[in-house]
Amino acid sequence: MAEIAIRNVYKIFGREPRKALAMARDGIDKAEILAKTGCSVGLNDVSLTIGASRIFVIMGLSGSGKSTLVRHINRLIEPTSGEVRVDGRNVLDLAPRDLREFRNRSVSMVFQSFGLMPHRTVLQNVVYGQRVRGLGKAEADPIGMKWIETVGLLGYENKYPHQLSGGMKQRVGLARALAADTDVILMDEAFSALDPLIRSDMQDQLLQLEKNLSKTIVFITHDLDEAVRIGAEIAILKDGRLVQVGTPQDILHRPADDYVARFVRRHAGALEADHG
Repeated sequence: MAEIAIRNVYKIFGREPRKALAMARDGIDKAEILAKTGCSVGLNDVSLTIGASRIFVIMGLSGSGKSTLVRHINRLIEPTSGEVRVDGRNVLDLAPRDLREFRNRSVSMVFQSFGLMPHRTVLQNVVYGQRVRGLGKAEADPIGMKWIETVGLLGYENKYPHQLSGGMKQRVGLARALAADTDVILMDEAFSALDPLIRSDMQDQLLQLEKNLSKTIVFITHDLDEAVRIGAEIAILKDGRLVQVGTPQDILHRPADDYVARFVRRHAGALEADHG
């Protein structure tokens, strides 16, 4: 089980990050910082705690900073300022060797674009993390087959990605993350490219897995219906700022501002049906 603590994280993209950071700390808005420095503020003083063994959803519209934020957890993106702690350990202090070990054993990721290796079979993709750790084929393959069966792909283990539908590819990505047996799974818009029925099925499967596994799952989406359906807690970002964190009931009944309230009005029927 792993708790994630994100503290005062800023991310500035551009050639004058220190100047832009100082402006952001002074409360100058994103548009003015861009006009005066040419820098884009990806994250602006974001702090939140993600509890262990639950599905925590980070949502917002395109450009809100949600994908930027999740990539700080496994340090695919370096912050301009702030810290990220997983189980009390500051990820930003890890030396290159320790960071590789952290990514191999502590955090796995499921991408929107599937991220499968086309020259490897389903089984070879699923066990990749275990093989990188040095586990032999005889030991790794049964682990892979267990998760292939769990996500409903038994019989497809020797197929290649080009022989699979989009939904099947997404299941392979999920099975690979589960086979890696990390405490944290990051899912960046993992279901957004899927057809509605397949997407609903994958949501059901994720909820079922969450009941059976002690994993901390950070799920990124721009869809409030999806966030409310699967999330124990939801964080909403706008223009790189954290607008609100709360349960689905909090978001529905106590929106923090007009931005959140507009989301709620658009989706009120679905929210009430699932969490009324």
